[in-house]
Amino acid sequence: MTGAALSRGGGGGDDDDASSVHSSPASSFRSDSPSPSHRRRRHALLITTRNVSFLAAVLAALCGGSITAFSLYGHLFQERLHYSQYQVNGVSSIASFSLYLPVPLFGYICDRYGPARLSGAAAILFGAGYGLAAGIYKYGTQSAAARPGRGSYTLMMVAFVLIGVGTCALYICSIATCAKNFGKGKYRGLALAAPITAIGLSGLWESQVGSRLLYERLPDGSRGDVDCFLFFIFLAVLLFFVSAIGFFTMKVIDEQELIDEAVEELERSGLLDGSAFSSSSVRPQSSYGTLQQIDPEPTQEDTETSRLLDATKHSDDNHDGDEAATFKKNQVLNAETRRFLADNTTWLFAAGFFLAIGPAEAFINNMGTVLKTLYPPTELQLAPHVSAATHVSVICATSTAARLIVGALTDILAPSPATQHFQFPSPGAPQTMLQRMRFSVSRVTFIIFFALLLSLGMAVLASGAVQNHGERFWIVSSSIGAGYGALFSLAPIIVTIIWGVENFGTNWGIIATFPAVGNALWGAVYSAVYQAGAAKSADRAGAGDSESDLFCYGSQCYSAAYWGMAGSVWFACALILWAWRGKGGWTARGIVI
Repeated sequence: MTGAALSRGGGGGDDDDASSVHSSPASSFRSDSPSPSHRRRRHALLITTRNVSFLAAVLAALCGGSITAFSLYGHLFQERLHYSQYQVNGVSSIASFSLYLPVPLFGYICDRYGPARLSGAAAILFGAGYGLAAGIYKYGTQSAAARPGRGSYTLMMVAFVLIGVGTCALYICSIATCAKNFGKGKYRGLALAAPITAIGLSGLWESQVGSRLLYERLPDGSRGDVDCFLFFIFLAVLLFFVSAIGFFTMKVIDEQELIDEAVEELERSGLLDGSAFSSSSVRPQSSYGTLQQIDPEPTQEDTETSRLLDATKHSDDNHDGDEAATFKKNQVLNAETRRFLADNTTWLFAAGFFLAIGPAEAFINNMGTVLKTLYPPTELQLAPHVSAATHVSVICATSTAARLIVGALTDILAPSPATQHFQFPSPGAPQTMLQRMRFSVSRVTFIIFFALLLSLGMAVLASGAVQNHGERFWIVSSSIGAGYGALFSLAPIIVTIIWGVENFGTNWGIIATFPAVGNALWGAVYSAVYQAGAAKSADRAGAGDSESDLFCYGSQCYSAAYWGMAGSVWFACALILWAWRGKGGWTARGIVI
């Protein structure tokens, strides 16, 4: 009898709270069967806990994407603190690195210790990060005339490292909570899209609060730029309390049952490589579900796996309660991580994500300076369509709509596998009756479509079609916003569909690290093109002061960079298509996607 069969009545949850919410498989096995009233009460408690966790995760995500409002105040670092474009890009890039690089570590922690601890850490990081940024900005504006661009820069970098790490922690715990609690449902794509959508929506409403409520008053009494000091204080307080709420409410329900079902399926698969528990009589080839008979003499890997299987099946004899559950959980998750890393399509998909998301984030972080290149400085104040706050809102709104739409459409139109765990079908395995009978559109088709939409916005900008025509910039911001939001919604859904939900935090963490490098790469390219254009503009104008070298006007400030970004997205589409339809890809392996 498998572990899953023993735990049907026991369920599982967050490691920290498992004993308080439900009994472990071992204790369930030893105790008498619960009465119907006890089962009803326990079921109601689990449903309530799951719904509260979902609401806490969505609330956290609804506030946690504050870093996407960087364009609202990024140009003020250049104007008020006298940072160069390289320095402004450095702040945004270090925040991006801090957002993405810890994702595998935080995903690992979330999978093994639960999301609540990450939410608690995010509260401290956000409070310290935005509090420090507020203080440094206030000091920097007062001392910038004496020490332009130098006095505050290092500490501002430190502040945005803390902000980026806090955003990473809150992001991972939010989406992992929803992915694991709703992995069995028919609409798991929509459930996962909810916090991802909320992340995008957070930048929309926070930028509106900053621009419409926390703004500077001009001498004539009209509304000016956002007051960075007040805005940073607002975000510090808000995110501290929202993350603290998540610390007490985010839980994963029935996690032990999820692990036991994964063990059952892995045993049934007969695979040893990475995520398998089977006898030593078979060894897998590199593709899913293909077995190869080997010499009866076991290898070292076979022996080790057999010991793991034996230890897992008989862990109740050697461990008590939660220790046995934790032992089994760690073995399954570690094995699935090795299987995930050994899959060549993992790296094709990760490379495609890197090449597509990096340019999009570089555009979002630098959009404020791009808008200021569209008109000569003397005409900029009169231009009605170059407000950074407006286009931040456009990006957030279209990103939010795209995330919800693709979450719902893929649940309805895309084929669904019969399992929520790691897929191990054989090539040519028959599809389910539902898949055979109804029209379906692969999730990969959706991701390619929205990647091309993303590249369209970059190509329009690169062509110079919006130069001196700020009223056309909505084409750029809306298409990039929609493509960016859809890709960030579809990518984690694809990870759960192909590689399962029990190790989602670790798997998605590995994939999500790549955009940080892409953002830094294309941000540096844009900065180089911008600074070269500023130098040419200054030479033509005969300006000799260093202040004029900071600013650029004209398509030469961005065109070459955005043609390169569009090409990067097109190459990303080719890599993802190869992972799907190429030799040894998902279609050839019988993966339902």
